[in-house]
Amino acid sequence: MLICGTVPIKDFPLTPGEVKTKRESLIINDLEIPCTQGTAALISAALATTEHLNVPPPQALIVGDNGEGKGSRLLYEYLIKNISELSPAVLVLHYCLPVIGLMKRLCESIEKCSKKPIMIADASSMYVAKAAGLATKFDIFTPDSCEMAFLADPDATHPAYISRHLFDTDITQAAELVTDAYRNKSAARLLLIKGAIDYVVKDGKILDTIVEPDIPELEAIGGTGDTITGMVSAFTYAELELHEAAIIAARANRMAGKYAQATPATRIPEIISQLPTVFEEYLCEWSGVCMV
Repeated sequence: MLICGTVPIKDFPLTPGEVKTKRESLIINDLEIPCTQGTAALISAALATTEHLNVPPPQALIVGDNGEGKGSRLLYEYLIKNISELSPAVLVLHYCLPVIGLMKRLCESIEKCSKKPIMIADASSMYVAKAAGLATKFDIFTPDSCEMAFLADPDATHPAYISRHLFDTDITQAAELVTDAYRNKSAARLLLIKGAIDYVVKDGKILDTIVEPDIPELEAIGGTGDTITGMVSAFTYAELELHEAAIIAARANRMAGKYAQATPATRIPEIISQLPTVFEEYLCEWSGVCMV
């Protein structure tokens, strides 16, 4: 599994390698990244999951980008040049400056891989995949409710530019948004829509909704959407079915929030630290994946 994204550290060099945890930070090739939110939170949740499942830890490709885009372009170019050699089973694209031309080139390079990886996108990588008309190349998108409205809008190239009427769309109208997104070919094969209600959608059909445990405080904690994507990626890498990986990740995230007794002031490492306990107590029940 290869997880790619930027961190808001201007001079952080383009760094590929295996990741490990150190208290509330990540270490990649002896460089340290604080686990606050964003790509670092995604990687941390994926790492907690692979450790429990006893599968190889994720590889990462990380670069600093403070919004100017230089780091993002370095990341794209590295992947375009090396993706065939890297040949990941699962490719996860996260925070990166949306550059339509570079995403198109990357997808062209991926098509040349001996075996196409399972492709997962969240955040700005999901935005550019949709804007470039490449959504159907992806296996999993993990939008929140606002991002779902963006996917449903045939004209928007960024969530900030969705049609005004979609700003007022209630996520309980998810079925309508899903229908529009798939009609417009703006959705991946599977969607995990994250929010007060989590929806798991495959090929335009809502397969499941997850509402329990109801932990509204999670909505106020930056990074809890990233942790879901990290778990989905790791469960997919462990060869669970896509919809099963999504359902378990949504349930585990809520349960971790419950165990952490989450408040709006809770930090994302406190949520991630509960995942081993959640997996130990519930994973066998949820999936049949029992660790001996």
